[in-house]
Amino acid sequence: MMFFRIFFIFLLLVALGSPLTAKAEPISIVAVGDLLLGGSATKRIKQSGFSYPFAATGDYLRQADIAMANLEAPLTDAKEPTPDKKYTFKVSPKAAAEFKQAGFDLMTLANNHIGDFGQQGVLDTLEALTEAGLGFAGAGKNLQQAREPYVIEVDGAKLAFLAYSNTFPKSFYAKKRKPGTAFGNFDHVATDTRNARKLADYVIVSFHWGAELMAEPKDYQQELGRVAIDNGAQVVIGHHPHILQGAEIYKDGVIYYSLGNYAFGSYSRNAVTAGMARVWLENGKLVKAEILPLNILNVDVHFQPKPLSHGPAYLFARNFIAACEPLNTTLRKQPDLFWRIEKIKLAGEGQGQVRHQGTKDTKESL
Repeated sequence: MMFFRIFFIFLLLVALGSPLTAKAEPISIVAVGDLLLGGSATKRIKQSGFSYPFAATGDYLRQADIAMANLEAPLTDAKEPTPDKKYTFKVSPKAAAEFKQAGFDLMTLANNHIGDFGQQGVLDTLEALTEAGLGFAGAGKNLQQAREPYVIEVDGAKLAFLAYSNTFPKSFYAKKRKPGTAFGNFDHVATDTRNARKLADYVIVSFHWGAELMAEPKDYQQELGRVAIDNGAQVVIGHHPHILQGAEIYKDGVIYYSLGNYAFGSYSRNAVTAGMARVWLENGKLVKAEILPLNILNVDVHFQPKPLSHGPAYLFARNFIAACEPLNTTLRKQPDLFWRIEKIKLAGEGQGQVRHQGTKDTKESL
């Protein structure tokens, strides 16, 4: 009789979704680069709507457990742009609902444009995202909130997201009583990542860093990305250069130094291809990192990124492998349109590891 009672309880727990029920597949995260539906994209968006840019890639966003982008403009109706800034952008707060409908779950806000319409623009953005049911990381009503992780639970596992900006203007950085972005101070990144790891099974850190149109990561990018991994992150996502930089498998994590643009309001011919990152997480570890080649040349795709296949995809892979080789990383074709990122050789113990040597100031990091 006791056996049947135990067996019945076991079946009941499984039916109720107890911890005995395991997820059949690893957790998947999709990340894209810079998202700006203003600037040169304004006319097209008015004609076709805020959902238009996501038509060709929306399936990948919705299929992932979590999808994220770097929101490169405030969602605000504020009238006064930040003075003495050459390029300022804004997007209607109505876009937030379309981001959610497209499949996005959160936006990283730590960048050099989220403050283009002042503190009010930042606050309006936080409100619009919250009302649309979207998470955010990297900006807040004050420095404490800007540094806080955004935590999502997927099938019983907790994932924490942090975001930092290492770009000018410094006036966008949050302070104790001032809205703004989280600056990627080395000590803060190390501390925040360790604290987030105590709260969650996985930590994903986003950085707005490097230099525009620079094809290789700066030394501090590699140092800062590795600090995040050393302190408990499994994934680092980079953006800001508007073009691709290589990726690196470091220890048990992956660093995407720059995914390039995504749907971005510019007709620049420098931004031709970009990447959509996809990572798979299971049992507290990164199990696979991938990249999907995208055509983002807007004179061709008109602000609607499109996956590359066949010859253009192999050309993308050849160029990306060349960028990854100095980082001991390469690509391997997958059955679908994604390419797997893999380490090509093992470094000796201690080789290639950058140790944190203390706080880096703004001048060193930017």
